[in-house]
Amino acid sequence: MLQFDPLDEYPIHQLPMSMRYVGTSDRNFYDRCIFQGVDHEADAYFITGMGVYPNLGVIDAYATVRRGNRQWAIRASGARPDDKLKQEVGPYRIEVFEPFRKLRLICDGDEHGLGFDLVYESDYGPISEPQHFRRQGDRVLLDASRFAGVGTWTGELRFDAATVAVTPERFTATRDRSWGIRPVGEAEPDGKPKSFDGMWWCWIPLRFDDFALHVILEEDPAGIRNTNFAVRVWPEATGKPPEQFGWPLPEITYRSGTRYPTRAAMELVGRDGKSHTLEIEPVLGIPLNVGCGYGADPDWTHGTWRGEAFVEGALYDHDDPAVSGRAAFSLVDHVARATFDGHEGWGIFEHGAIGRHDPSGFADLTSVAP
Repeated sequence: MLQFDPLDEYPIHQLPMSMRYVGTSDRNFYDRCIFQGVDHEADAYFITGMGVYPNLGVIDAYATVRRGNRQWAIRASGARPDDKLKQEVGPYRIEVFEPFRKLRLICDGDEHGLGFDLVYESDYGPISEPQHFRRQGDRVLLDASRFAGVGTWTGELRFDAATVAVTPERFTATRDRSWGIRPVGEAEPDGKPKSFDGMWWCWIPLRFDDFALHVILEEDPAGIRNTNFAVRVWPEATGKPPEQFGWPLPEITYRSGTRYPTRAAMELVGRDGKSHTLEIEPVLGIPLNVGCGYGADPDWTHGTWRGEAFVEGALYDHDDPAVSGRAAFSLVDHVARATFDGHEGWGIFEHGAIGRHDPSGFADLTSVAP
């Protein structure tokens, strides 16, 4: 017999089953969000998010903030609540005042080293990204939908025995929500060994005074591009449609002896043939496998069952090679100062060049910039 959910009282069904269930039994189904607090002073840069893993029965959340070479983190996990509209786990919760436009994020985790009360606001609607689909061998590795957003933050951030006033003048907001299938939770048995040569990825949401820009690029080790997306959007009140750009060819400069980007530039060509110049200066980065639970994070990964009421804090030192060394095997979200045809803006330069990437001159997992 079906078990029911409060959402079943609303005419929103898309499948002949209760809203308690998702439309696939794949253990890797997920639904989660991420928010970045882009500090223009690069002194209190934060990333936070929450995820639900219905077929694993888990909900979890995390937050992390970097100041200099120190990084504070908190993570919470528990059983997925029966009320699917309740985005809350441990000391962490998200309140939706107006979908896409105004949300409140609260973390009462001060005893674990990090707390905040923050309001995200945006004049932009959700920026629709291309469907993301990948196979590994014959199995679906990734099949996900996602939207991005840009806006501002207002509130307070508490860490390092102090409180930082979070204001729209100082903090740009970027975010996304994605859902679908991707590896989550405890590792599955490998079966036939899988090969990995490399991946190259850029995810770049940027907010300027009068418009926003979003660029996504993904290439395989040979440089064959499998995701290409570049669009300029305006505040919803303007009524202006998105402006799509063509085939960006980025030039990324890396610090010698590393794969840490120090500059990125690309030309974006509109349908009218006009070329626009985007330049990006990465200011400060947080590897997503340090405190955020993504990828090969040895401390905690999304969807892992940690009990009914798990909460813990952590403090990382980026001068410690055991921490800084993770960045080579992770996507890194960089605070990004950007210019676009003379307009100045802020956002995220999320980049990873992991393993082989021929156009960048990286021959294997260990090669670095000269």
